[in-house]
Amino acid sequence: MLTPEVPMSHSVAGEPPSAGRRAAPSTTAAYSAAEWDLLTSLPGRVLVAAAASGPGRVERGVMAGLAGLDAVAAGRAFDSDLVRAVVAAIYARHDGTPQATEQLTDLVDVLAACRAAHRVLRRHADPADSAAYRQWVQSVAARVCRAVPSPGERRADHLATPADRRFLDRLGAALGLR
Repeated sequence: MLTPEVPMSHSVAGEPPSAGRRAAPSTTAAYSAAEWDLLTSLPGRVLVAAAASGPGRVERGVMAGLAGLDAVAAGRAFDSDLVRAVVAAIYARHDGTPQATEQLTDLVDVLAACRAAHRVLRRHADPADSAAYRQWVQSVAARVCRAVPSPGERRADHLATPADRRFLDRLGAALGLR
């Protein structure tokens, strides 16, 4: 069973792992390098899109980002080999810290990436792993949207704004959850 502390190889195409790293678990073997990159970059892209999706996000940037990173890390405890493998790959990049995204894209691009990920998962993933991954990605966005109250509110974990709800609905539809 994969644990988040086990470094993963960036190789999913059958090449030998780089020095000092273990080979990728069989969970990743079904995916091409491009597909695996899509699955591992999508949570960060969704995090960025969720942080920018509604009014008042400028004031909420840091707390929303931290909530999103916490939601990504929470994937380590999911009962899904796929989700745990994706989280491990995210943390294995570069210096071991999660990478939100190197590519800031607009909402249309993020939703298109969600639809593409859903197609990849339908082709390659166990239905339970597919559902867990898609729900986890949705939970990253939901945690970001609930991270900080709107201006004038005091408590955290507030209800999402109408803009946030529209974003979450569109994201859920793109991920095949609606």
